Amino acid sequence: MEKIKLEILGLSSSQSQSGSFALVLGEAHGKRRLPIIIGMFEAQAIAIEIEKIIPNRPMTHDLFKSFAQSFDFEVEEIVISDLKEGVFFAKIVCHNGAKQIEVDARPSDAIAIGLRFNVPIYTFENVMSEAGIVLSEEPEEEEEKSSSRSTSKRESSSKKSSKPFTEQLKDLSNDKLSKMLEEALQQEDYEKAAKIRDEMNRRN
Repeated sequence: MEKIKLEILGLSSSQSQSGSFALVLGEAHGKRRLPIIIGMFEAQAIAIEIEKIIPNRPMTHDLFKSFAQSFDFEVEEIVISDLKEGVFFAKIVCHNGAKQIEVDARPSDAIAIGLRFNVPIYTFENVMSEAGIVLSEEPEEEEEKSSSRSTSKRESSSKKSSKPFTEQLKDLSNDKLSKMLEEALQQEDYEKAAKIRDEMNRRN
């Protein structure tokens, strides 16, 4: 069965399930999108690898990588292999130099591991045809207009509100940013750490 290569397009809070996140995958050579609802921990594991943030302590998926490499196992690819009753299934395709092994996993864990090995992500046509969606341009435009209207209302009703965190960072010295980055990493607040790191990189 021919595989379809996927790319990670976005990761955002799920509006349908509190405490969950929507991981959006897209065809590398197509317009269809494959949204998958994942947990908070897995979303964090994916986000810090995308942002290339190094945590103070190894996370579970980092441990998997170290463990696999210690025994000469390499991950070759991640495959979103099936969809049953609304639940996605995935396989981590590994190789130990002698034979290929497929390990069952949740898509969120598989993708978090795949990112650490820098391997491609695939799915099959039956999964994409059943769960994939094609986003038209009009709803996106309407959503942007709606978001803009909401933002304008918030801004007009709270003109005296404090600056956004990213704007506040621009007023701080490099030494202060370095201390804040260290504190954010110690507290494992990776979203905050990413914003601080981006501001530091912008100045370099």
